[in-house]
Amino acid sequence: MYNPRVITIASGKGGTGKTTATANLGTSLALLGKKTIILDADIAMANLALILGMEKSKVTLHEVLAGEADIRDSMYKGPGGVIVVPCGVSLSGFQKANPERLQDVMIELLKGTEFLLIDAPAGLSRDGVIPLAVADEVILVVNPEISSMADALKTKIMTEMVGSRVSGAILNRANFEKTDLSMREVEKILGVKILEVIPEDPEVRRSTAFRTPIVIRSEDSPASVAYRRLASKMAGETFVEPELEREEGVVSRFVRSIFGE
Repeated sequence: MYNPRVITIASGKGGTGKTTATANLGTSLALLGKKTIILDADIAMANLALILGMEKSKVTLHEVLAGEADIRDSMYKGPGGVIVVPCGVSLSGFQKANPERLQDVMIELLKGTEFLLIDAPAGLSRDGVIPLAVADEVILVVNPEISSMADALKTKIMTEMVGSRVSGAILNRANFEKTDLSMREVEKILGVKILEVIPEDPEVRRSTAFRTPIVIRSEDSPASVAYRRLASKMAGETFVEPELEREEGVVSRFVRSIFGE
């Protein structure tokens, strides 16, 4: 039996890269052999299906929350073996969906699962608060700018009000420019630890265009390495940096060439 972890990935505002982070972390965990499910709980403005090329899925979370389908019919195998429960992109589906059924959906999803990552809506509407309340922990995705901090702080406060906790934050799209807030400044403002810094990386946009997580399409790119490193921490696994891995590979081949297998 697994002791599943329910982790909601949240942000105070849209455009921080929250959905991309959810997709890449979930895929990275699956690549580590962890039974992982990604659930798109943004029932009004769903994007997970779009970035993974699943927007034509016949059964989505919309139908499940409307009581028209079983949750098992909305589960699809995604990249790296991650299981994806997409949300529909239609307005009619959103109007029929009842977000208060989300907790019942989770109970079913947690059977035989190690990680359940919930992509939460931005903002503090009822639809956005429920994913915060049902999580074991919440991870904030923020950008190194003041406006992102202000909105993330509101989300942190709301998370604590509903009885959950923020376990840390992901500092995303870091350019390391003078105008960017530093990692220490972000930690001081939010009062939480930065779990990982994801650098600005053109490969992220390219991967989105190709509907493939960057951790699969460009595994050694800077953002990909950061996502894979964070997933390893979450899973309690040792992460070998690509440079070290390549150096060890060269040494191993050299030793074998001299001494044999």
